[in-house]
Amino acid sequence: MPGGGSLLNGRGMPDYGGGALTVPVVVTCLMAASGGLIFGYDIGISGGVSEMESFLKKFFPGLLKGTSAPHASKDVYCVYNSQALTAFTSSLYAFGMVGTLVASRVTRRVGRQAIMLAGGSMFLAGALVNAAAANLAMLIVGRTLLGLGLGFSGQATPVYLAEMAPPRWRGRFISAFPLFISVGYLVANLVNYGTARIPVWGWRLSLGLAAVPAAVMVAGAALITDSPSSLVLRGKNDHARAALQRVRGKGVDIDAEFSDILAAVEHDRRNEEGAFWRILRRENRPYLVMAVAFPVFLNLTGVTVTAFFSPILFRTVGFGSDAALMGAVILGLMNIGGVVASGFAMDRYGRKLLFMIGGALMFTCQVAMASIVGPHLGNGSKMAKGYAVAVLVLTCGFSASFSWSWGALYWTIPGEMYPVEVRSAGQGTAVALNLGLNFVQAQCFLAMLCCFKYGIFIFYACWLVVMTAFAMAFVPETKGVPLDSMGHVFARHWYWGRFVKDHKFGNEST
Repeated sequence: MPGGGSLLNGRGMPDYGGGALTVPVVVTCLMAASGGLIFGYDIGISGGVSEMESFLKKFFPGLLKGTSAPHASKDVYCVYNSQALTAFTSSLYAFGMVGTLVASRVTRRVGRQAIMLAGGSMFLAGALVNAAAANLAMLIVGRTLLGLGLGFSGQATPVYLAEMAPPRWRGRFISAFPLFISVGYLVANLVNYGTARIPVWGWRLSLGLAAVPAAVMVAGAALITDSPSSLVLRGKNDHARAALQRVRGKGVDIDAEFSDILAAVEHDRRNEEGAFWRILRRENRPYLVMAVAFPVFLNLTGVTVTAFFSPILFRTVGFGSDAALMGAVILGLMNIGGVVASGFAMDRYGRKLLFMIGGALMFTCQVAMASIVGPHLGNGSKMAKGYAVAVLVLTCGFSASFSWSWGALYWTIPGEMYPVEVRSAGQGTAVALNLGLNFVQAQCFLAMLCCFKYGIFIFYACWLVVMTAFAMAFVPETKGVPLDSMGHVFARHWYWGRFVKDHKFGNEST
């Protein structure tokens, strides 16, 4: 026990006091998690704005003429295949990747709170620039600022939540971040549904309202305290202890937990090289693999492109413009339901069960959609209404299953599993790679839809089998494990134990 630290519970893990919920920890974590609103709002708003005639007329007039012509394309899968239009969506994620890498380099020096504040401020500025865009160049400048804001907030927020939440409630608190993403996505689609009826400037209102969640995040980041681990990393031990006491509650004994934080940070300081070099070490191999595998598999579920382009996808299978936007709203409600259910289940039943159930349901939905779309959607025709409704139902089922599993756990597990010495590098790598893959998929999806046709559902279904098997075999169960004791879990894992040795507890893998 470092520094006279914690007692061990029945699972061999530290049993800290202060596991009960307090008003400060709830308020602090909810303010931080509100950063998810900007993620969700932009994901939802981009696809809907791309459907608006006034937006296309101003920035992409050639595409508007092509889609409105009587025989613009004989293949319904290829009607919306425009690299210029997809660049509007995908450019944000390229800049988001850059923002994440920059944030990862400076967060140890300025703290996680400052990174979240900077991210919200850049997103706020980008929203205002986009709303006032007079030409394509101005639109891209706004997207650049939005992307940098996403990168900063995505790098800092999940780690901040993992560091602040009590171990027994950590899953629920971290899942608040994807919950706010889902809420932002729903709000964006409701906004699109309303502004689509406003001629000429409706798209400006949709893009400009992104300033609202950005302002919420800026206000939240300005009011919260930095995490104890981040403060200790910068030598502010007294402030760190005060911050920990504040969120755990007055009168709660925090000596054991604070001693373990100090020990973890001291271990970090004994390593001279930077965190990005450190994560390449053999003993950190599991964390590097997870930092790469999680964003890769997240994008190969197919949900990213479904979220971006759901209005276009629904129009492709036969819905009108308004019906397509309303379908996206329903999709948002299913996302919220899945995340809420996941938040309650993951701390009770564990993370791996969610992976198994979600993977099986997503696979079933993708295969079923391929079997419906394949025979009933062809050249020069749109799908009959009954089949189109079936596709909507299956898409909603897929979305809820994703939110229940990978949607919530992508932010939970990477945010909680990294040791402090590689925490910034691990989270930064995962978020940067995710945004980079978002860029690739957003740029390529409509071309893939044109090329693969209904086979695109089979493509993602095959990957779902692979990622579910990976999660069951290689992702350790982290339910209820204190943040600074994750090495103990990896040391006991059947495979990762050959890389991780549990020096903290004085034993090796079993």
